[in-house]
Amino acid sequence: MMKSKPVRILCLFLTITLLAGVVWAQFQDGFRSRGRYGRDFSPTRGAQNDWEIDEKFEHEAFRFARVKYTSYGWRDKWATDFPESDLNLPHRLRELTSMEVHPESVIVELTDDNLSDYPFLYIVEPGQMNLTEGEVTGLRTYLQNGGFLMVDDFWGEEEWQTFYHNIKRVFPDREPEELPLEHDIFHLVYDLAEKPMIVSIGTWMRGSETERWDADEPHYKGIFDDKGRMMVVICHNTDLGDGWEEEGVDPTYFKQYSERFAYPLGINIITYAMTH
Repeated sequence: MMKSKPVRILCLFLTITLLAGVVWAQFQDGFRSRGRYGRDFSPTRGAQNDWEIDEKFEHEAFRFARVKYTSYGWRDKWATDFPESDLNLPHRLRELTSMEVHPESVIVELTDDNLSDYPFLYIVEPGQMNLTEGEVTGLRTYLQNGGFLMVDDFWGEEEWQTFYHNIKRVFPDREPEELPLEHDIFHLVYDLAEKPMIVSIGTWMRGSETERWDADEPHYKGIFDDKGRMMVVICHNTDLGDGWEEEGVDPTYFKQYSERFAYPLGINIITYAMTH
């Protein structure tokens, strides 16, 4: 069985730090110049930042954890937007909240014994997902024991059906529920007036407002446990990760998508996960 104590401890710690004060301000230094990083697909290492944290928070600080999962076709779909998104999001999270944030992100697999060390997991581009039985079991155990999963960046009905098939293997008796705009996840730290459709920078540069012809409306869905706790948030027909990854490429894209939607909603989701 998975140990849930680290999850409870981290949630309590982050609740206290968030209640101590949240920075309600614009970004302090505008968009960041895009760095140059190697593509290290090691399962134990992700992007790195250069700040230091107090040793006493080494094991309690929030750590961004990207999931390496099994898929059809292109095997590196799980690594989309890596490493820049895994570098930039922790930077902004540390800058804009009182949360203790670890400078190093990690890459995990759903079969890892220490999966419960990370109360927040991120899956990107699950449109060709093909989870093994071990991954299905690992994800179910993780979520039932208090973990939280964010799913991001997949578009249209075909990719939805592929993801839906896999998540139903995890929870055959639960259905994803559309989250209303009034839900706390859209207002907890930053107050969003709409459910945003965030497109990739390439699509934006081509002048298009959507990635696919059959993806004209963004959907944000939740999967809940028996006590009403949200275990999974599903961001369909939108791409928060590109808003994080590409913030330093073009200042207009930064203003329109990164600053306005991708970071505020990302911070809201992480805050919700850590305080519920």
